[in-house]
Amino acid sequence: MAGLVELLRSSSWTVFFGGAGVSTESGIPDFRSSAGLHAASHGGPPHEYLLSHTCLVEDPVAFFDFHRRALCHPTAKPNRAHRALARLEGAGRLGAVVTQNIDGLHQAAGSNEVLELHGSAQRNTCLGCGAFRDMAWMLATTGIPRCEACGSMVRPEVVLYEEALDEDVMTRAMREIRQADLLVVGGTSLNVHPAAGLVRFCEGRIALVNRDETPMDHLADLVVHDSLGGVLGDAVDELLGA
Repeated sequence: MAGLVELLRSSSWTVFFGGAGVSTESGIPDFRSSAGLHAASHGGPPHEYLLSHTCLVEDPVAFFDFHRRALCHPTAKPNRAHRALARLEGAGRLGAVVTQNIDGLHQAAGSNEVLELHGSAQRNTCLGCGAFRDMAWMLATTGIPRCEACGSMVRPEVVLYEEALDEDVMTRAMREIRQADLLVVGGTSLNVHPAAGLVRFCEGRIALVNRDETPMDHLADLVVHDSLGGVLGDAVDELLGA
């Protein structure tokens, strides 16, 4: 923890890059753990199919059933990691959060500069008239959600398997990471591409906090295999005061 505090203290532009492990401490499952999305498919089609563009087109009822059940977490609250990052931004010590998560918990904690690589389950858009619907609206629907105004399908603003990441968000993320003198990477296996490849755009120092080893541990100046909430929370408390 002391090493992370010193890196944060000496940084003039810090950026955070995170994945599913940031939100597991809020009760949101990751992908392949025993309680993850793969297990949530209940022995049926794998989550990769249920969260694919193909499934949305070919079997939208199955897609939306899985989406509501596995990706919408209306009662989840920001955990210590989310709150620590919001504190860093508020203190002028964090330039941006780049996240692979779709839960909106960074914003709920108070972060403003959040780049959502995979979109957000908090937002839904009518494919016909473009009307916006929130998560509560989606959860109140059954079957294929239809717009009350035009009758078209309403889909979540998430990037599905087989779909490309938003070019503008990717460009902004690359720019933020490239200009950072410290990139804090947390709660991600760094196995999901192209998002994971963003780490290689960092020209400054890298601090990597994850429970397990990642393929990019060797690139980091500091590696901590521990709870992100505990490590980051303690470091920010030490830096800014509890």
